Amino acid sequence: MSLNSILLPTVYDNVYGLNMKLNYSEPKFYTGGVSIKGWSKLTNRQKKDALAKDWYVYFSYRNPKTYKLERQTPIKAGVNHLKTKKERLQFMKVIKRILIFKLQSGYVPKSYEQNIKATQSDSKVENIEKPKTEPKKIEQPPNEIINTTPPTTNTTLTEDPEISIKEAFDFALKIKKQSLSPNSYSGYHGPLKQFERWLDENEITSLKSITKKTVVQYLNSVLARTSPRTRNNARTSLSAIFTTLEDNEIIDDNFIPKIKPLSTKPTRNKTFTPEQESKLETCMNENDQLLLSFVKFVSLCFLRPIEVCRLKIKDIDVADRKIYVKAKNKKVKIKIIPEILLNILPDLSKENPEHFLFTPYKIGGEWDIPERDKRNYFSKRFKKIKDQFNLGKEYGLYSYRHTYITKLYREMRKELNTSDTKSTLLGITGHSTISSLEKYLRDIDAELPEDYSEFLQSSPKPGSQNG
Repeated sequence: MSLNSILLPTVYDNVYGLNMKLNYSEPKFYTGGVSIKGWSKLTNRQKKDALAKDWYVYFSYRNPKTYKLERQTPIKAGVNHLKTKKERLQFMKVIKRILIFKLQSGYVPKSYEQNIKATQSDSKVENIEKPKTEPKKIEQPPNEIINTTPPTTNTTLTEDPEISIKEAFDFALKIKKQSLSPNSYSGYHGPLKQFERWLDENEITSLKSITKKTVVQYLNSVLARTSPRTRNNARTSLSAIFTTLEDNEIIDDNFIPKIKPLSTKPTRNKTFTPEQESKLETCMNENDQLLLSFVKFVSLCFLRPIEVCRLKIKDIDVADRKIYVKAKNKKVKIKIIPEILLNILPDLSKENPEHFLFTPYKIGGEWDIPERDKRNYFSKRFKKIKDQFNLGKEYGLYSYRHTYITKLYREMRKELNTSDTKSTLLGITGHSTISSLEKYLRDIDAELPEDYSEFLQSSPKPGSQNG
């Protein structure tokens, strides 16, 4: 007789037994009538009331006669002697781990086959008695310890066996991937993997070894090699990941929001002077006409570079002279195709509607990479052009949007008053409100005052006397 024929019936009897269903439900926590996931949002009074109630682990076991799952006696094991949410939750996780281990090993509650004795006194608390038949030892994962000694107020808790850093981070990323767009997801994936590599380089291998001090040290290393803004972005990304881990009870507390962001002075993209614009266009026309076409969409349609990267062939309706743009502040916005762009637009009628408008090699094609990488690609491509004219980091593709909005505003002001100009411009630039447009115009210095020399010339010269 084979070994399988001996072992499998026992496994099926202990674990599946009844119509191939588990004989027990997964143990769960009762935490004073409140959700642990929302603990940080509770008032101090609500937390105190929850801790005043009994906390316990509960589960159901299948009655061998009725085949129905029946709730068993809650297991407290002295957890309510502990005073804080963190201590209780840690110990309840230990109880749950022990209980699952015993159930998987064939443990049956006392109401059906065995009697579980529990004792309790002023100095001792409830404990789960081992089954009479000692289950075969099952190999545990590395660094995991199961301690069945119940705690007292002076007992140091055994930490709940934890998953690895990589497993925890991968789990959080899977959750994020299900709820975010690919572009937003990449904002979490990259920073988290960089943090994971830094932890490995610094020999930090335990999830519970990651403290506030650890994260501060990492953020300082990011600041040393990049900028305050990049450091703050890394802080935001890590905080979101740690919130997911806290919500899923993988960690007890997300401490990253307690780390203050640094004040930053953002670098504003400057507008081009007429001379700079002319030289850049000539250079692109001679060396990179595809990049020049990309720039025309930014300039003449007042689009952000990343919005141009999102465009597909089907988004360009030449017959109706409309562009359908996926913007950051709403799902789709519609813009007209100005005649000046229509005249230079190539024939797109034979292109695949699902292809992207801009690719590294031609207009119309497949380009399956994240949007941010596309934007960064064209930014680097433009940098090769602007570097020929010694233009610094304050000049970029976004500068074209500023330049052409400034041009349009100043030309419209020659015929319209300020209020009418802004109202007309609002429908062109894509700003959501007049106030946001006004702030934008101030930031790019779109409106400048008239020459005020005549007012200064009327002042008397120093030392002159009247009469």
